[in-house]
Amino acid sequence: MINVFIGYDSKEKVAFNTLAYSILRNSTKPVSITPIYLPNLRDDFVRERNNLSSTEFSFSRFMVPHLMNYKGWGVFMDCDQLMLGDIAELWRLRDDKYAVQLCKHNYTPKEDKKFLGQVQTKYDKKNWSSFMLMNCNKCHELTPDYVNSATGLQLHQFKWLESEELIGELPLEWNWLVDEPGYNTKSKVNNIHFTKGGPWFKEYAGCSYSETWNEYHKECSWIE
Repeated sequence: MINVFIGYDSKEKVAFNTLAYSILRNSTKPVSITPIYLPNLRDDFVRERNNLSSTEFSFSRFMVPHLMNYKGWGVFMDCDQLMLGDIAELWRLRDDKYAVQLCKHNYTPKEDKKFLGQVQTKYDKKNWSSFMLMNCNKCHELTPDYVNSATGLQLHQFKWLESEELIGELPLEWNWLVDEPGYNTKSKVNNIHFTKGGPWFKEYAGCSYSETWNEYHKECSWIE
């Protein structure tokens, strides 16, 4: 069973549903999908949201190892993504020598704002935590107490790990940043990430890969 956790934001319900469908449609292995939905975490995740939290799951994503009882592997994904590849192929890339495996983007966003006027924070390792293959056996540092109290940079820059050698690298095709510098449209992409805003927002209706997202949305939303 492939355990997938998707960040859930009440303003992007349609994005969550379409992403979940795209994962199921393309997977050749059974998949368990769990939303990181704040009302479900109220007993353990008590951190208050601040102005720098662009989504409801900005910090709660780091609860995945706790939810897995610090055993086995789990995948975390932001909800503003669309899976085009077989997630079973990602699952086969697991390497027990790492605590996390992810796409090591090296870029700085040009904009100061993104969807819905949210602040576009800029920091080293930007977007690394938006798609993570997590070896929960090696993530014991991510206790509820730590996740509730650590700074944003401590969490998103993986300062909770003893060494950066515990961060494995995945091909960028697993977290392809739409319309960002250096991430032009290409034919072979396993997972699309609408970092600036997806086609479910009218302001981004014409972004790259919008037609692809609309096809998946129609398939999971309409009965013909």
